[in-house]
Amino acid sequence: MIRSPIARTGTLKQGKPMVRKAPMARGTGFKTPAAGAGLLRVAAVQTKARARESKLPKPMASRGMKGRPPTADEARFMSAIADLGCVACRHDGWSNPDVSVHHIDGRTKPGAHLLVLPLCAGHHQDGTGTNPTLIAVHPYKARFEARYGDQLALLAECIAMLTNNEAASGATVAASEQITVE
Repeated sequence: MIRSPIARTGTLKQGKPMVRKAPMARGTGFKTPAAGAGLLRVAAVQTKARARESKLPKPMASRGMKGRPPTADEARFMSAIADLGCVACRHDGWSNPDVSVHHIDGRTKPGAHLLVLPLCAGHHQDGTGTNPTLIAVHPYKARFEARYGDQLALLAECIAMLTNNEAASGATVAASEQITVE
């Protein structure tokens, strides 16, 4: 058997700590100031990283939906409005039942969930939907209203369709009576 120069001559027992026969000379080992400085540097970098992380904005749980959630009556009204299909497509002579609800005056004001229009993806947000030629209310509100009419007039048209529809529920009619359209 060939012994390497690094091989130990002493016997080690499994599970027993290695015991030094002679004490180490003073100033040797890991407790010198130079070795401790490295640990301090690491701790300082970690502290700075934690401080940077705490200053970062927290990710939003959603796309930024502000305002309160709709009440049960408002949700029923929005569902009934959505069942009508896209109001802008109807003006163009098409029927499109796949809609999202567009809030006319934001989502934070009182009664905001009653001032809604049913719009398909292409008429609601620019760059969405299957037809790229549609005029979207976001970001082209003026062009949208020039082509299809004022949003409150479109809402009045939708409410008239709901009240004329025999399948409209009592809650939908009650919710539509709360809206005053000029």
